[in-house]
Amino acid sequence: MLRRLVPLLLAAPLVLAACSGDDGVRAWDGTAAGRATPRQQALAQQTPESLYAAGMDALNAERYGPAVELFETVDREYPYSTWATQSKLMAAYADYSRNRYTESIGALDRFIQLHPAHRDIGYAYYLRALCFYEQIVDARRDQSGTETAMSALQDVQNRFPNTPYARDARLKMDLARDHLAGREMNIGRFYQARHLNAAALGRFRRVVDDFQTTNHVPEALHRLTEIYLSLGLVDEARRSAAILGHNYPGSPWYQDSYALLVDGAPRAAEDSPSWLRQAVDAVF
Repeated sequence: MLRRLVPLLLAAPLVLAACSGDDGVRAWDGTAAGRATPRQQALAQQTPESLYAAGMDALNAERYGPAVELFETVDREYPYSTWATQSKLMAAYADYSRNRYTESIGALDRFIQLHPAHRDIGYAYYLRALCFYEQIVDARRDQSGTETAMSALQDVQNRFPNTPYARDARLKMDLARDHLAGREMNIGRFYQARHLNAAALGRFRRVVDDFQTTNHVPEALHRLTEIYLSLGLVDEARRSAAILGHNYPGSPWYQDSYALLVDGAPRAAEDSPSWLRQAVDAVF
């Protein structure tokens, strides 16, 4: 996970060397927002170049609160300058870096709306998706945030398909899918333990059908085999086990399913000892 991604826009051709020595704007006293403090009045008198340079210095030193204030001052005092446009993105990145995801998303939404043709618009969409992605919670909890993150990551892929942003978004979507599949598995196990078989079947089938690239599929197929056997649906159990054996022949879940079928399933007299091989052939 690229938790502290260095934004590509940091390499933008902005001339900062001439103003990076201005130390008068780098102190941070933590004064709450509201009335104009002497510090805020002093900042307002600085040039946009010096404010931006100080903001970059604070950002590079991981002093994210001061960086946000400095970038926001540029945007507020010099709203029509090139520095203001760039400062919007940098403030959003600083908020992201200090886990202020709501503030970062709000700033990025405004940037995307105001500057849809900006050369760093791809980064803005990507950073917005990262804000949602970083809030993905444990699979045992509600996964609505995961679905929002997946939608935002998919948006990056659709809009900027041949960029590093899209490649990283695809990797992160795999983990997001794994979280969603894990949630389905947790609910399915809950239902199965309480013998609510129809509800459990629905959850495990969804994992097999909708999350085929996740590592939860072998267990889901085994759980289907278990439930079908408990209901006396031997053919369906054999089919699930056959799919499991064909796709995951070395999985411990396949060994468990095979043992269940051999030990627990009735076998007709005409069945041969290779009945599971025949089931695989019938499916594939």
